[in-house]
Order: sequence, then C-alpha cells, then structure tokens
Amino acid sequence: MTDPVLLVQLSDLHIGGSENGVDPIPRLEAVIEAVRGLPNRPDAVLVSGDLTDDGEGGGYRIAREMLARLEVPLHVLPGNHDDRGRIRAAFDLPGEGDEPVNYSVDVGELRLVLFDSIVPGRDPGSYDPGRLAWLDRELAAQPERPTVLAVHHPPLATGVAEWDAINLDRCDREALGEVVARHPQLRAIVGGHLHRVAASTLSGCPVLAAPSTYLQVLPNYYRDEVEFVDPPGFAIHVWADGELASQVQAVPLPV
Repeated sequence: MTDPVLLVQLSDLHIGGSENGVDPIPRLEAVIEAVRGLPNRPDAVLVSGDLTDDGEGGGYRIAREMLARLEVPLHVLPGNHDDRGRIRAAFDLPGEGDEPVNYSVDVGELRLVLFDSIVPGRDPGSYDPGRLAWLDRELAAQPERPTVLAVHHPPLATGVAEWDAINLDRCDREALGEVVARHPQLRAIVGGHLHRVAASTLSGCPVLAAPSTYLQVLPNYYRDEVEFVDPPGFAIHVWADGELASQVQAVPLPV
C-alpha cells in the first residue's frame, strides 16, 4: 500500500487587513505552526486566494516569507482581493502579467488543476468561455488521473444573500458544471472566498469551501448581513487507497 497524499489548503490570508481591528499576521503564524505540527508532513500546500487584502506588493513578500516556513511546495491562486501581476511575480506563477492564473501540478498520485475565477475590480467571480475551454482541454489531457480542481470562488450557493451576491451566480455554476460533468476523474472542487466551511456538489462532484486563516463568517439567513468571528483554520485533503477525503482543522488562538 502506498503512502497517502496529503494536500493542505490555506485560504483568505488577507495580509494587510484590519477587519474588526484584527491583525491577520498572528493568525497566519498560528496556522503555519499548526500545519508544521501535524503528525504527517504535507506533500504540498494549496493557497486558494486573497493572500492580501489590498493587492499591494509588500503583502505578497510577507506571505511568501511566512509560507516558506512550511518547507513544502506551494501552489497559489489569486482571489478577488489580489493583483494577478504581483502575485504572479511574487510566487513565480505561470503566464504573464494580468492574464488568468491557470495551471496544473502533480501532487503525488493526484493532479491539482488551479483555475482562476476572478474578475479584476469585482468581488464576484465568473468564468468566460475562454477560461472554460482551457479547463475542458486541461482535464481532457489526463482523463485517468485522479484530479482536484482548485478555485477561489467555490461553485455553490450558501443561502446567505450577501455572500451569494459576491460569489458565483447560477449561470456561472451551471456553465462550470457542464465541464465538470464531462470529466469523471474529478474527485473534488475546493475553494475559499466565503470565510466559512461550506459543502455541496456540482454535477455529482463534491465541492468544499475551506475556512480562512484570518476570520470566519457567522451567517445571517434572514437579513443581508454577516459577522466575522474566530477561529482561523485550514483544510486537509487526503488521497488514500483510491479515495479522497477532506477534513477541516480549527486553530486555537494564542492566549
């Protein structure tokens, strides 16, 4: 029996943010130490967007230096708060300038496809036909390889009006679902953005939104508002014996 493949997912670091007067850096430090303290060393770390709160270059330098302490390969996507050119330069990501950050990597037996969902200058995400065509081709290239699709905006509805308004609309979810349905090797779609653990399916494929390393959202299903609360957290995706399992780990804050 081969060893499990362990993919840790961090999301929504928001370096430079000040929500509720809270500094995101000590929380990211706590998450990094929690990952370093896991019983098993991850094979890679996925960072699914919003590394900074303002898209400024200094935040990416801080993120790169802090995440380097994990001492494992890093695979990074931009979020709606990020600047594609700056995140691309800071983490040496494929492509040029402000074009979408789309690429694939191998993590042990798993294939990880990173798919840019952002629309610069807007909080909601969207998938134009060109990006969906790229994804269709990329998935078709290795149809037998178990694959995880990573996005920033997770293709699910939360039932929270304010949050659904800044995520993906139904048309975008359905368009992505048409591509997903053609590629049964997809074992999960993982995202961030929501600052909350949320789960659903898209064309029969599990969808998971990971928690933020900064603050989580306490939803209000009856009024158009949300509240940010503790604690930070991260997700672990485990490929073992031909199955993918995902878990979420909350991180206690230092006293």
